[in-house]
Amino acid sequence: MRVRRVREDEHARVGAMTVAAYAPFLSPDDPYALRLADAARRDREAEVWVAVDEAGELVGNVTVCPPGSVWRELAGDGEGEFRMLAVDPPAQRRGVGEVLALAVIERFRAEGAAAVVLSSLPSMHAAHRLYERLGFTRRPDRDWAPLPGVPLIAYAQELP
Repeated sequence: MRVRRVREDEHARVGAMTVAAYAPFLSPDDPYALRLADAARRDREAEVWVAVDEAGELVGNVTVCPPGSVWRELAGDGEGEFRMLAVDPPAQRRGVGEVLALAVIERFRAEGAAAVVLSSLPSMHAAHRLYERLGFTRRPDRDWAPLPGVPLIAYAQELP
C-alpha cells in the first residue's frame, strides 16, 4: 500500500468514500455529509492524501491541515493536525487507517512539529483504538464542540 496526494480526477471517489466511511456516525440529513463529500474543496484549502492498494485501488484518505489551512481546528503553533481519516468500508480492518495515520505523523515529524493533534466523535471507538495504539493520548482539556450537541474529543501525540 502506498500513500500519495489525491488527483483531481479522484475527488468525487474520495468524497463518496469519506461519506460511506462516516455514514454510521451521521444522521441521514446531516449537513456535515456535504463537507465530507467535497474532497475538491478540502484538497484546495488543506491537503487530501490517499492510500492506494496493491491493485491500484483507492482504499482510504485523510485530510492533512498544514499551518494556515482553514481546516485546522485544534492545532496550535508548532502542531500538526489531521481530519477526516476515512477507510473505504470494504477495505476496513486491513491496516489502511494505520498506514494513513503513520504517513501523517511522519510528515509532521519531518517538518519539525512538536505534536500531532486530532478530534474525533466519542462514538468512533475503532478509530480511538487505532490512535491509542499509535501513541496518541486523550486530551480532555482540548475537547470541544463545533456545534451545539456535537461533542468532539481530542487526541495528541508528542513528537520527538
